[in-house]
Amino acid sequence: MHRYLRAIGFSKIKKREELQALINEVVEQTILNSSKPSKEKINHKKQVYDYARDIAADEDDRVYAELSLDFVHGAGICVRGEFDDDNSFLYEYYFPYLTGTHISSNEDITVERQAEKESYAGVCDDIKVGVTIIFYLRNMVPYIRLKALKRLPVQGTSLVLSALSVDGTIMMPIIKNEYEKQRIKKVSNERNQLIAQARMGDEDAIESLTLEDMDTYTTISRRIHKEDVFSLVDTYFMPYGVECDQYSILGEIVDFHVDTNRVTDEEVIFMTLECNEVTLEVCINRTDLYGEPAIGRRFKGVIWLQGYIEFPQQNL
Repeated sequence: MHRYLRAIGFSKIKKREELQALINEVVEQTILNSSKPSKEKINHKKQVYDYARDIAADEDDRVYAELSLDFVHGAGICVRGEFDDDNSFLYEYYFPYLTGTHISSNEDITVERQAEKESYAGVCDDIKVGVTIIFYLRNMVPYIRLKALKRLPVQGTSLVLSALSVDGTIMMPIIKNEYEKQRIKKVSNERNQLIAQARMGDEDAIESLTLEDMDTYTTISRRIHKEDVFSLVDTYFMPYGVECDQYSILGEIVDFHVDTNRVTDEEVIFMTLECNEVTLEVCINRTDLYGEPAIGRRFKGVIWLQGYIEFPQQNL
């Protein structure tokens, strides 16, 4: 079982037969409705759920398919595989997904194939975050299509980040007035400019950043003896464990809503977070979240990061 399957409301799936039934439903709903547009909706108990399919051939004329079906509004299971010469679908693997709704970055993206199977990881070096973002690529088929057409690299892409979590805690916010918010934003913008200049080899910028980091370290070392670390740190975005697309994050909740899995009736909480000036969506099973979410509070947890690359239409 995929560890993050429970994040979209399937915490009680234990047997392979139960999982296979879900995979079969995804394949049937997407392939059997192949006469309809590639992005459509199905009705279930008067509720409308999205499904999508995308098909492309690579340089060796292997035909890959990506079949997605929502089980909660905006989240579901994606099945990937190939079509053989008889036009039969050959299942390879599946993964749970969350559809993001906010553009997280417009920086350049590098994509690399993973060794184990036909899946891809994306790398985005956004100066706002402070670390290189490595994510699991959600829309693999458009990338394969562009690669086969020899249209890579593509300029003008944008990145939509989303994440699944199986362990999270709601924390109270750090109270800031409007003046403090504006000051923090100004300092952050100035730091980002210095980082950009340092990347271009500006020695003055490198020196300024070094001195600033030393001052920050001194201040935190002094205050940590009397204050809680989460009163000093507003948000963070750090690699977690040995898998490169998992992160430990602390982010401010700017929006949230609760939905129900249409198969299991388990509650799933969707949150829009601001984390190190990057906006991303996170979903988590209600049973895995400690605390009550609210706008302005903070979410702390471990996430599996997914990315959807929006390619310019003229390239597809």
